[in-house]
Amino acid sequence: MYPFGGSKPLPPSSPPSSAMATPPPQPFKLNLWTILTESERIIKAHSRHFLALSFLFLLPLSISFSAYPYLHQLINPQPSTVPTAVETHNFNPAFQPTKTTIFSLLYSLFVSIFTSLATSSITYSVFHGFYGQPIKLKPAIKSAFSSFFRLLSTSFLTGLILFGFFFVVGLIIVSLVMATLLLGFQVDYSSPNFIFLFIYSMTALICILIYYIQVNWIFAPTVVVVESSWGFEALKRSKYLVRGMKWVAFGIFLYFGFCVGILWWSTAYMWKHTAPVFDYGGKWIFLTHLVFTSLIFVRIQVSYLAAITVLYIHSKEMHGEINAGEILEEFGTEYVKVPLDDGKLDHDHDHVLEFV
Repeated sequence: MYPFGGSKPLPPSSPPSSAMATPPPQPFKLNLWTILTESERIIKAHSRHFLALSFLFLLPLSISFSAYPYLHQLINPQPSTVPTAVETHNFNPAFQPTKTTIFSLLYSLFVSIFTSLATSSITYSVFHGFYGQPIKLKPAIKSAFSSFFRLLSTSFLTGLILFGFFFVVGLIIVSLVMATLLLGFQVDYSSPNFIFLFIYSMTALICILIYYIQVNWIFAPTVVVVESSWGFEALKRSKYLVRGMKWVAFGIFLYFGFCVGILWWSTAYMWKHTAPVFDYGGKWIFLTHLVFTSLIFVRIQVSYLAAITVLYIHSKEMHGEINAGEILEEFGTEYVKVPLDDGKLDHDHDHVLEFV
């Protein structure tokens, strides 16, 4: 057929080109399921490697996450009619704010340290495993400590920006309440209409915050690890790379956020029902649940970090920063395509990406 239609064959003097000799590649549809599938293949292909990293950096983090209700009750005991293991006789409420503040600071520092180490090591491993490179434990641990301060600084900057945002929003809300009082309006804060309006406004505010801030900065930790940048540079770089990928990134954030929320709720629910009988067999139920939720949380964290890294690589492909030639030039003979039957990634960089 003619290249632009028709029924006559091409004349013999015009041989068909290589592009016409082979059919065009089928579009590669990138969505949440595709990202999760690719990331899971990388994890399964190097299961022992990611198991070791999880044991080193994610397991302490997940245990502290699951045991937080117990730790908080241990630091801040509440007197009750039924004695528990965490309740003391010399309960002094005067020291409770100081103890709670110190505990919160130490817990936040602990979480920040292990989160940075886990993020760096797993991101490094997934990034190299995506291209079929052999990944080893020692370089991954080295990457964890070399990127530690850059990740910690970027996380601290992100926290300051979020705190400033909520502080401004709080000032606006207080100003509106004071303005209504000065103007003489009577507002029933306990009415169902006011409560519904408040919940609706806060929900909309949180969704806007997640979509426009968290989604735009979703690649910031990956940029810090892979591109060795930090601070505002990493945040700007993430905002640029996420263009065209926001709905996929938003889906990843909601999916894993929902999973973590379910774990958090189940842990708090279990502690609420086992705390009154903690000394009468309830501790074994709580400890069993703690181990179970900790293992699930480790798996969720590994999958989340892997999914973000895979999406980051596809974002660079979409922006024309990665192609098959550059990959071969950068990795040389170390770049291999492994069949899917062996549990490895067979990633074809000649696909045409269609982002949905």
